[in-house]
Amino acid sequence: MLLTDVVATSAAITATRSRKAKVAAIADLLARADAEELETVTAYVGGTLRQRRTGLGWRGLATLPSPAPAATLTVLDVHQAFGRIAALSGAGSQAARAASVVDLFGRATAAEQDWLRGVVTGAVRQGALDSLVQEGLAAAAGVPLGDVRRAAMLAGSTVVVAGAAFEGVEALAEVGLTVGRPVLPMLASSAPDLAAALAKAGGVAAGGEVAVDTKLDGIRIQVHRSGPDVVVATRSLEDITSRLPEVVDVALALPSTSFVLDGEALALAEDGRPRPFQETASRTAMGAGVAVTPYFFDVLHLDGADLLDAPAAERAAALERLVPEQHRVPRVVTGDLGVAEEFLAQALLSGHEGVVVKSLAAPYEAGRRGASWVKVKPVHTLDLVVLAVEWGSGRRHGWLSNIHLGARDPATGGLVMLGKTFKGMTDEMLAWQTERFLELETSRSSYVVHVRPEQVVEIAFDGVQRSSRYPGGVALRFARVVRYRDDKPVTEIDTIDTVRSFLG
Repeated sequence: MLLTDVVATSAAITATRSRKAKVAAIADLLARADAEELETVTAYVGGTLRQRRTGLGWRGLATLPSPAPAATLTVLDVHQAFGRIAALSGAGSQAARAASVVDLFGRATAAEQDWLRGVVTGAVRQGALDSLVQEGLAAAAGVPLGDVRRAAMLAGSTVVVAGAAFEGVEALAEVGLTVGRPVLPMLASSAPDLAAALAKAGGVAAGGEVAVDTKLDGIRIQVHRSGPDVVVATRSLEDITSRLPEVVDVALALPSTSFVLDGEALALAEDGRPRPFQETASRTAMGAGVAVTPYFFDVLHLDGADLLDAPAAERAAALERLVPEQHRVPRVVTGDLGVAEEFLAQALLSGHEGVVVKSLAAPYEAGRRGASWVKVKPVHTLDLVVLAVEWGSGRRHGWLSNIHLGARDPATGGLVMLGKTFKGMTDEMLAWQTERFLELETSRSSYVVHVRPEQVVEIAFDGVQRSSRYPGGVALRFARVVRYRDDKPVTEIDTIDTVRSFLG
């Protein structure tokens, strides 16, 4: 397959707001891919490279050779070229990388150059999120979407199960949980208060009872143990085993040699209260002599048995047998709003964010965000992405200050602007974000710096109001920055539907 076919599909996806049309375009492209190029085409139509790192950035691609007059590059040509670039290291690698860029981009047409630069820098804005690629893959292969989603979540990647999808349902079913290979974590939706959360999660819980977990403000971790080997991964599946030796020690001390646990790693102060999230995330707490402690709230596999499809109550019982209380997230099981409110008050008193209300009947839905887990925080927050930043004035002159905020539109896969804020920013944060967003800059217009939509930010707000000023029809009231979330990918930001649910 020629690269121009991918570029044309990307343009078609960008040009339409119709989810159905996007899926159809993706399906048509994947159906035309040969077996040996299928994984590469799947990655490319999703706007990503198969190489995690290439050593290339926006600045290195600012000046390109003259484009080729005709399209001759194949997707495998491109994949192999980036593979060689990614492998470069040591003395002379910078010059070799520059020469390789000239060679690759010199063989690309103008449209292909634009697309290649975009995919390298993360600036392909076509709305083809992974969920859309999964729908297109299911349609192209003629298999149920649910089977594709499950296999992709268990494999940790849609790309690696593309071939299995075309082999059929049986091949997808063979993709199972493998101890040592992280799966995408189950995610929580939001509710404005406990009553709404209990109704949302309790509707599928046996007897109306739910589990109410303390919501810890730490690093989401997934811990795999197979014999003496332990793997600790983040929510984005990054291996951080070497950074968390305390977690490895706890895992090795548990009375089983085969398990997969879901939880949080948290830095604690001397009084047992949680330290600021940034200290846990950056591991500065370790340098200050403060240990990072793991707390677990779910188990996905134990002693050879997968528990993903088991009801949460059964998984909770298995967790209690495996993990001692000091390393389990505090929990109460109740259907009583008063008991839940008292538990929430105690969690807040202990310095935690809030609670997560969980159905006791639900399976572990890897990679999904639904009604089975519902988080409640007295201070409402949203995880959004920064779309652009404005230069400050007065005391903030010379710093990038006012950030433009975007939510995800699940209907189109695109991003929807919700408004702007400059509140909650310290001088240290202003200095950091000025450097960060200049690295992500794609263009400028007047006093606005447009950036690649990569940086996730947690925003607190007092409410949501209708507004004709922004494309989503809503705006946040008194929005302010809580922190930047380097631990979260853009695929996990809140949706415009979630924002609208807070309308009064």
